[in-house]
Parts: sequence; C-alpha cells; structure tokens
Amino acid sequence: LQVKYRRAPPIPESSSMDLALSVLDPLFFDLAFEKLNFTSLPLAEDRSHVVRLFISIFTIVFVGGALLYFTCSGLSWFLIFDKSYLKHPKILPNQVQREILTTILSMPFMTILTVPIFIAELRGYSKLTDTWGSWSQEALTILKFLVFTDFCIYWIHRWLHHPWVYPTLHKTHHLWKVCTPWASHAFHPVDGFLQSVPYHIFVFVFPMNKVMYMGMFMLVNVWTISIHDGFFLSFEGLVNSSAHHANHHLYFSCNYGQYFTFWDRLFGTHLFPDHAALDPKRIGKDNK
Repeated sequence: LQVKYRRAPPIPESSSMDLALSVLDPLFFDLAFEKLNFTSLPLAEDRSHVVRLFISIFTIVFVGGALLYFTCSGLSWFLIFDKSYLKHPKILPNQVQREILTTILSMPFMTILTVPIFIAELRGYSKLTDTWGSWSQEALTILKFLVFTDFCIYWIHRWLHHPWVYPTLHKTHHLWKVCTPWASHAFHPVDGFLQSVPYHIFVFVFPMNKVMYMGMFMLVNVWTISIHDGFFLSFEGLVNSSAHHANHHLYFSCNYGQYFTFWDRLFGTHLFPDHAALDPKRIGKDNK
C-alpha cells in the first residue's frame, strides 16, 4: 500500500521549522505516522494536520533541545567550568544531578508550551522569510534581535522576582546560588517558557530570515549556558557575563539582563562584579 502524502492547507515555506520538517518528514515522520498511527486521523497522509504537526514539532524541539543542552553543557563542564566552584559552601549536595534532573523534568512541559508558537510560524503568521538582505541589513536585524529580546527578557526576568511570582515560578532556578553549566536550563517550565517568548515575538514583529532565526535561537541557548559556567568572558562591564550573572544568583536583586548591562544600568539594577572575589580559587574562602 502506497500512502499518498498531501499538504492541505499548504504549509508556507517561511518558517525555521519547515527546514527541519522538509528533511525529517520523508526521512522519519512519514513512516513513523504510517506505522504508529492508532487514531482515525489522517496523520500519515496529511503532513499539515495540526495533530501531526504538534507531535512532529514537539519531537524536533525536545530532542534537539536535549541534544543541545547535553552537548554544550557537557563541553562547558569538561572544558571550561572550573571544578573549584564545587567547593563553594553554597553548592548544594548532589547539585549537578539535581540541575540535570530539573532540566529533564522541565523540558517536555517547556516544549509543549512552545510548540503552538512554532505552528503559528509554520502557518505563515510570522514575518520569517526565505530571502536574505544585504550584509548591513542582516547585521541590523541581528542587532535589533539582541536589543529587543534583551529588553523584553530584562522586564520578564525582573517581574519573575516579584514577591507574588518568585516563590511559584523563579525560585526553582535560584536554588543554585553558585551555578554550573547544567543549571542553565534548570527552570520551572513556565519560567523557562516565559523567558523564551521574546525570541518568538520578535519574528512576529520584525522580518527575519528563517535560517538566521534558527541560528540565533540556538546561539541564545548556548549563551544561556555560557553565563552559568563561571568563565569570565568579559571584564569591561558592557556584556552581561557569567560574573554578572553569578552576582544575580548570589544577591537576587541585580543584573537581570541577558546579553548586555545597559538595561540594568538604565533602570538602576546593575551591580558590577568583583571578579577577584568571584575567582573560583578564592570564592570558597571569601564566602565562608
């Protein structure tokens, strides 16, 4: 029996997710839905069916996110993270295992919340495009993406510290007073989802090439790992480095930005880190 695949309504090829589906539908999902469809829904025949899209995109985002997390956090753990941090008195018993477990338990729920947005992008409601602009136009798009998402995440992050919200949503992430790379995605699932929303909102407001969007989405996840790994990428104070974010985890009411410090400076929440005091060779002694 040869299954005839159709797309009705057609999926606009102006989404980052159609890049993945164009490869994985014929390679994996067509056969999987033909063999494993236990419903009366035409999931094997209709690649555009919303149930099939939800399952397919959930699988792509969850598996891809897990691979990115374990690969990049693992590389950071083995190659960058200074294990002297583990001697800090504020490190919790079995903290690394708890960070990983929290992430594993949260990821499926974060993915469920995210999938409808990817479906909306796939249906053509966003401003993602196939076309590229000039080098200057693409550079400006990246700058707008960073500024826009940094501003939004600053306020979402600050709202998450409101006394009415913090105990329910954000306290989970602040269990880790001194972080390891594995803490990067160890959130309450709603917390993690809310802090990712600005990345999606951007492409519903501003045009962006879908390949660049996928690349930036991956890079911001790598950046999230980098600000939890204790490696001081920058000392000048413009970039929200791991030192700034270490202060945030230690003192709670400062350094809410994601990439830069200018929103913290503008709104009075910037705390310049004492890099010497945060040095992993001293931190255990200085904070006893």
